Amino acid sequence: MTIPFLDLKSINAQYREELVNASARVIDSGWYIQGEEVKAFEQGFAQYCGSEYCIGVANGLDALTLTLRAWKELDKLKEGDEVIVPANTYIASILAITENRLVPILVEPDEVTFNLCPQKAEAAITPKTRAILPVHLFGRMADMPAIMDVAERHNLLVLEDSAQAHGASINGKKAGNWGHASGFSFYPGKNLGALGDGGAVTTSCEELADVIRTLGNYGSKEKYHNLYQGVNSRLSELQAAFLNVKLRYIDDEVRARRSVAKQYLNNISNDHIALPNWDESSNHVFHLFVVRSETRDELQKFLGIGGIQTLIHYPIPPHRQYAYQGYFSNQELPVTDHLHESVLSLPMSPVLSKYDVDKVVARCNEFYI
Repeated sequence: MTIPFLDLKSINAQYREELVNASARVIDSGWYIQGEEVKAFEQGFAQYCGSEYCIGVANGLDALTLTLRAWKELDKLKEGDEVIVPANTYIASILAITENRLVPILVEPDEVTFNLCPQKAEAAITPKTRAILPVHLFGRMADMPAIMDVAERHNLLVLEDSAQAHGASINGKKAGNWGHASGFSFYPGKNLGALGDGGAVTTSCEELADVIRTLGNYGSKEKYHNLYQGVNSRLSELQAAFLNVKLRYIDDEVRARRSVAKQYLNNISNDHIALPNWDESSNHVFHLFVVRSETRDELQKFLGIGGIQTLIHYPIPPHRQYAYQGYFSNQELPVTDHLHESVLSLPMSPVLSKYDVDKVVARCNEFYI
């Protein structure tokens, strides 16, 4: 029997009755866009993150793109400005920058945490740098105290990419409440996942929140009166209803993920497998449990033969994607390249049984080459 990488059916089955009731509530309301469910979720998620405002949008990419666009509308950014971003992120972080005709400055990550290195980020600052976009990769928060210190000293904006870090915190302060704004994704596989696409921006800047909301509603505050050349990017009323249910359980799910991670960390012992670094603090919510191996492809095949499904996050780094052919042609990123060639994600979910975890551990420990 195969151990799935992620069993969304079982995750959502825990809340089936509440999710069905939420769906019925929306259907019976007769109000399907920008209704009470969206309002309730925006208020609840803002409170959860510790921010003043939450603006629901269509997806996580839009959350980043609209925030940068709003800063342009507010004259805080302009075309050609540079945005520092980790080179090993998912391509969405880069797409949001280039969509706004800003310039992504790729910085090598910290090899231990996989996250943006504050020292390397500071070294990459030029007179054209206007923002930093740290990514909380795999569920582990970047070093936000140090990054904010760099930003404050150089008068830079900070946009957190918190798409994988719902509920993570440093010194009691959650992801989504460190930077000047933060983008979240509620893609079904996220720690706080909808049953379809969804996203949100959190911020404590009222002016920014107002512009983002307006941009996502065709650039309009008042119907048929358009302040900006906006887009249609709004969180679905139905998805908000589902998220209102699942937000109540996010901390329980994070605890379950950390429990699985501890079992892996305490029991996998193989010289061919490097485990992620974690000090058991609240800075990691284990959206993914990512190991490294110099024989990654052989390890993945070995685990697959043993009935264990794994995934690679991500096989091709942004600077080597066809979409950016020639864009980063003169930049050498050996750390990023090596990470993308060696990372492998083991099964991780809040419903993974101890039996299945033990099976994954045993198979990992049997691997040799």
